[in-house]
Amino acid sequence: MSTPSDLSGRGPLFPAELPVDFTRVPAGPKDSDLVMWWWFSTWALPPGRHSAQELLAFPASNLAFESDGVRYWGPTTRRSTRRLVGDGWVLGALLRPAAVPAFTQQPAACRDDSVPVSAADVHAAVQTSVHDLTAVLGEVETWLSNRVGTITDEARQANHLADLVIADSSITTVSNLAGALGVSTRTVNRLTTKYVGLSPYAMIRRRRLQEAVQWIRGQVPSSGVTL
Repeated sequence: MSTPSDLSGRGPLFPAELPVDFTRVPAGPKDSDLVMWWWFSTWALPPGRHSAQELLAFPASNLAFESDGVRYWGPTTRRSTRRLVGDGWVLGALLRPAAVPAFTQQPAACRDDSVPVSAADVHAAVQTSVHDLTAVLGEVETWLSNRVGTITDEARQANHLADLVIADSSITTVSNLAGALGVSTRTVNRLTTKYVGLSPYAMIRRRRLQEAVQWIRGQVPSSGVTL
């Protein structure tokens, strides 16, 4: 299985061309079952200029704190582009499946879309300390942990499923995934419906597309990216 460091080049399609500062921070002990990592992005563009941020996102959902509020973003089904203008910032979390039911009971309904999250107090704290991640992440992690509550065995199984899909290049079919989990393909489909919002096949294909992008950049061996 790949290590977490092998994932660092995935997400933005052209990271070297982005006029932004982008940082990933590992999940802390309070939210290691809920977040793959936190990410923080800032940008400052001159008047009249913009930048198109192109992404091939992970097969997962994100939680995003921005200046105008907090939103839960469901999984994407295609390459996406975000247009950046002026000054801005985002503090986000790449969510693990166990966190998803705290924001939606139907993650498929949020594909390529977002819904607002009511979190006025923690949003105010982020705005106050937005450029000091050390100061703000502890409070945000506590808020997220309290919102999710007790993590069930089923939710942990969904986390394991996502870990395998995202990092294990040997898994190329839904049957491979079911075998690695020790469950039926029916159970795999049930878990991804409830906790991800994408089919297991779509999740696997997204990882393979990300690997192909990394291979083009010369970051991974070619043996893992045959499509």
